[in-house]
Amino acid sequence: MTDIDIRQDGHAGRITLNRPKALNALTHEMCLSIESALWDWRADPRIKLVLIDAAGDKAFCAGGDIAEMYATGMAGDYAYGRSFWRDEYRMNALIAEYPKPVVSFLQGYTMGGGVGIGCHGSHRVVGESARIAMPECGIGLIPDVGGSLLLANAPGRIGDYLALTAERMGPADAIHAGFADLFIPEADWNGIKARLCVSGEVAGLARAAAEPPASQLREKRAQVDRLFKAGTYADLIRTLRTSDADGAGEIHGALSRNSPLSMACALAILSRLRREGAGMRRALELEYRFTSRAMEHGDFLEGIRAAIIDKDKSPKWRHDPGDVPQGDIAAMLAPVEGTPLTFERQE
Repeated sequence: MTDIDIRQDGHAGRITLNRPKALNALTHEMCLSIESALWDWRADPRIKLVLIDAAGDKAFCAGGDIAEMYATGMAGDYAYGRSFWRDEYRMNALIAEYPKPVVSFLQGYTMGGGVGIGCHGSHRVVGESARIAMPECGIGLIPDVGGSLLLANAPGRIGDYLALTAERMGPADAIHAGFADLFIPEADWNGIKARLCVSGEVAGLARAAAEPPASQLREKRAQVDRLFKAGTYADLIRTLRTSDADGAGEIHGALSRNSPLSMACALAILSRLRREGAGMRRALELEYRFTSRAMEHGDFLEGIRAAIIDKDKSPKWRHDPGDVPQGDIAAMLAPVEGTPLTFERQE
């Protein structure tokens, strides 16, 4: 059994993530395989669309497989992680810019790296089990894989809220926030996939869509906009500490578990993307500025140690809550020298 099943099925190029016991966590090799297939199918007239799904019912993809990244980083080798991120981000951009329809079926957990594969295509389908989130600030990273662009484009300050709280979105929330397009009951998926492969046409997807349950995010939009209106991390923490508004204490508690440096930089990136009206490549470039430094100068290794290696849930972050100097944010988001992120096909 391979980690990923890539094949032609009728008029569809099929990509199936095949690590259900690992919640289909994305490896470096899987990123490269997806990228290679997408490039090959671009010029293949037999392929009318790309269909991305995953084995098992627990997860589409719960994130990147970071075991090797942690091991190499702890040994002082930061090149492997940078290479992984460059290759992953290049693949994310390829999906977002693909000239043919890309249809993804997102069941269960879709987090981190899973968002990068499943939430940038042209037709993003969620079912009743969907739980989508960007939890990176809890492990010393920032929402990446192009997730920063989705968050920046979410209604009001919902994106800021999702980036910092890592709240899991159900199907209606994911559609409201711009991470998905259509709700289709999962019992119908196999038949729909078969028809897509036979016809090579996506027109029937909209006809198969149903109304999802009510969006909780939509209902809390006004409250979130008020609490997050300051924009900067320092101002947000001051607001949450002093506000008696409903939900302020709960949000403050959620943020207290995350890396202050990651949260400060995440908000700075979202603010910049909104201000610039930027696109996918710019979002990935800003994300790479942070992630390329995250092991050596950020909280990533400590975050992984606390969450996954030792599992003590007691990370020792570099900064105290609410106290991240502007110079430290600027240093993490300065242009990258040496080996920058590029988007051309790699031979």
